[in-house]
Amino acid sequence: MKAKYRFALAVVVLGLLMTGPFVVTSLLVWLDMKEAERVMLTELLLSRLPVGTMMTIVGFGFGVMVLHKLFKQYVEGLLRMAETLRMMLSANRNFRVTLEGPVEVQQLARAANDLAQQRDVLMDDVDAQISRAKASVEEEKNRLAALMSELAQAVVVCNLDGRILLYNNRARLQFKALAQGPTSVSGGALIGLGRSIFSILEKNQVQHAQEVITQRLDAGKTALSNFITTTRGGQLLRAQMVPVLSGTGDEKKTMSGYVLTVENITRSLEQEAKRDQALHSLTEGSRSSLGSIRAAITNLIDYPDMEAELRERFVHVVDDEAARMNQRLDQTMAEFSDSMKTRWPLEDILAIDLIAATQRRIEDKLKLPIKTEELDDTLWVKADSFSLMFALTFLAAKLQDHYETRELRFRLTSEGKLAYLDLIWAGAAMSSETFYTWEMETMQVGDETSPLSLRDVIDRHGAEIWYQREKAAHRAFFRFVLPVAMPEIAQDQDDKARDTGRPEYYDFDLFNFEDKSIDLDRKLSDLAYTVFDTETTGLEPSNGDEIIQIGAVRVVNNRLLRQEVFNQLLDPERPLKPESIPIHGITEDMVRGQPNIDVVLPAFHEFCEDTVLIAHNAAFDMRFLQLKEERTGIRFIQPVLDTLLLSAVVHPNQESHKLDVILERLGIEIGGRHNALEDSLATAAVFLKMIPMLEEMGIVTVRQALEASEKTYFARIKY
Repeated sequence: MKAKYRFALAVVVLGLLMTGPFVVTSLLVWLDMKEAERVMLTELLLSRLPVGTMMTIVGFGFGVMVLHKLFKQYVEGLLRMAETLRMMLSANRNFRVTLEGPVEVQQLARAANDLAQQRDVLMDDVDAQISRAKASVEEEKNRLAALMSELAQAVVVCNLDGRILLYNNRARLQFKALAQGPTSVSGGALIGLGRSIFSILEKNQVQHAQEVITQRLDAGKTALSNFITTTRGGQLLRAQMVPVLSGTGDEKKTMSGYVLTVENITRSLEQEAKRDQALHSLTEGSRSSLGSIRAAITNLIDYPDMEAELRERFVHVVDDEAARMNQRLDQTMAEFSDSMKTRWPLEDILAIDLIAATQRRIEDKLKLPIKTEELDDTLWVKADSFSLMFALTFLAAKLQDHYETRELRFRLTSEGKLAYLDLIWAGAAMSSETFYTWEMETMQVGDETSPLSLRDVIDRHGAEIWYQREKAAHRAFFRFVLPVAMPEIAQDQDDKARDTGRPEYYDFDLFNFEDKSIDLDRKLSDLAYTVFDTETTGLEPSNGDEIIQIGAVRVVNNRLLRQEVFNQLLDPERPLKPESIPIHGITEDMVRGQPNIDVVLPAFHEFCEDTVLIAHNAAFDMRFLQLKEERTGIRFIQPVLDTLLLSAVVHPNQESHKLDVILERLGIEIGGRHNALEDSLATAAVFLKMIPMLEEMGIVTVRQALEASEKTYFARIKY
C-alpha cells in the first residue's frame, strides 16, 4: 500500500478511536434510560453541543497534526532512507543517508552508513582483485584497439547480420568524408557500433562475397573475396572481405563474421582516365601531322631536283606540322601534367608518427635535443617515410656541423591540401648558395650514406622545400611542403575536445546482436538508444519558439559511445530571446549562417534511425520536433523514454527530479552543462545508472519502462 493511503487509513482510525467509545457508551446508556431521563439528557446535551463539538474538532485536528508529524518522521523518513540505501547499493557507492528525524531514525541511519562504509572497503578489495584478474585481457584488448587505430587502411569488422562491431580511426574519417549532410557526426549516419554496414556498401554485393567465402571454406581454399561498389554519393570503393571463424580444436570452423578493408579508389580511377585521355589526345592528334610530315619528306627525297618554290612549300609543311605537334604536346602536358607524372610509390602516414621517429633518430645519432610546437596530430601525409626521415636527419647533421646548433624544433601545420613540416633552429643566417649546395649533394649522416640528394627526395614526393628566416624570433627554419594524404578528412574541434583517451571503436559483445526492429518486449540493456537534447529560443514551442541546437549521443550494448555524436547549431529564422542567451550561451552570431531545420532534421532523423529515443523532460523536446512534422515531412515514430519520469519511478519519495539533482544523487560528474551535446551525455550517463535500478523493481523491458513512466505525476505535463 502506498504511503499516502496508509496515512489516510491512520486518520480514519484516529477518528474512530476518538469518537467510537463515546458513541458506543452513549448508545448503551440511552437504551437503559427511561423516557423522562432521555428528555432531560437530550436538553442537557443540546445546550452543551457547540462546546463539545468544538473540543472534539480541536482534539481531532491536534491528533491529525501529531499523526502527520510522526508519519513524516518515521514512515516517509524510513522510505527515503530505503531509497538512499538502494542508490548506495546500485548507483552511487559514495552516497550516504542524511542524519535527520527522531533520535531512533538517526541511529538507524548512522548504523546504515557504517555498514555502507564497511561494504565499500570490501568492494574496493574485490574490485582490486577483479582488476588484477582482468589486466591481461584488457591489455590484449588495448593492443588490438591501438593496432586498429593506427592502421593506414580503413578496417571494419561486422557480424553475419552486417552489424558493425569494430572500426578504426581511418574508417571513421574516410566514411565521414563520404557522408552527406551538414552535420559533423562520427562517420555521419553511415558508420557506428551496432549500425548496419549496408548503409555504406551494397547489400547484395556483401552477401555475394559471404557466399563466395563460404564456398571457398568448404573447398578448403583461402577464404578471401574482393569486390568494388559505389556509395550513395557516387564514390567508388574497393573492398576486401576475410572471415572471422568460430570453432575450436577439431570442430568444423564456421563463419561468425567478417573483416572488411575498404579503400576509396575514385581518385585513382579519375587519374587513370585522365592519363588515357592524354594518351588518346597525343596519338589521335599527332597521326595526321605525322602523315603530312612523312609525305612531304618522301617527296623531298624522291625528287631532289624539284623546283625551289615547290621545295619551299614542302619544307613549310614540315615546319608547320612540327610546330602544330609541339603545340599539341605542350597543351596536353599543361592539361594533364598531374596525371602524367610518375612518382615514387608513397604511403599514407600519420605525420606526428613520422616526426616522433625522426626525433628519436636525431637524438640517437646526433645527440641533439629535439622539441616540438604547434603539432597537428590529425594530419596524414603521403610520404616515403624512410627517405624523408633520412633527409631531415641529414639537415640536422649539417646544421650541427656548420652552425653548432644546440637544439632543433619541429612544427607541423596545414593549409588546404598541403602540409607544412618545419625544422626550426636558432642561429646565424644561411646563404642561399649554401642551401643550394646542401640540396644537391649526396646525403650522408655519420657512416650512413644515401644514393639520393635532398632534391631527389623532394622530387620523389612531388613536394617543395625552402629556407626562411623568422627575424622577430631570431631563428630560421627549413619548410617541407608535403601532399596531404586525405585533405578532405579532418577531425572537428568538438572531436578533439572529446579525445581524452583512446576512442571506443570496438565492442565484440555485439557479435550476438540480432538484426531486429525495435521490440518493446526486449530488455532495456539489449537495445540501441539515441539520447538527445535541444536548445531553443524560449520555452513555448506552441507560440513560435524554435530549436537552435540539437545534440545527441548513441548508447549501444549498455555503453555510452562518446565518439558517435550529433552536434549541430541551427538558424531559427527568428531573433533569440535575450533572457535565454545566458542559459545556453548561444548568440545571434553563432546561429547566423547555420543550416535551418529543413536541412538538419532529416540528418538527425537518419542519425537516430532504428533506435529508442531518450531525453530528460522529453515532452518538451518532442513537442518541438512534432511541430515541424508538417513542414519537413519528418516523423519520429520510435519509442521515447524520459529520464525525468524514470527518476520518479525509481525514486518516488525524492523531492526533486531535475537533471542536476539526479546527477548529484547518482554520483555522476559532468564537466559542462546547458549545451545540447553535454546535456545529452549527462542524460545518457543517468539512464545507464538507472537500468539496474529499474531491473531491481522488475522493470526490465522498454514496454514496462513506458508503462511505469505513464503512471507518474510528471507524465501529465503538456507543452
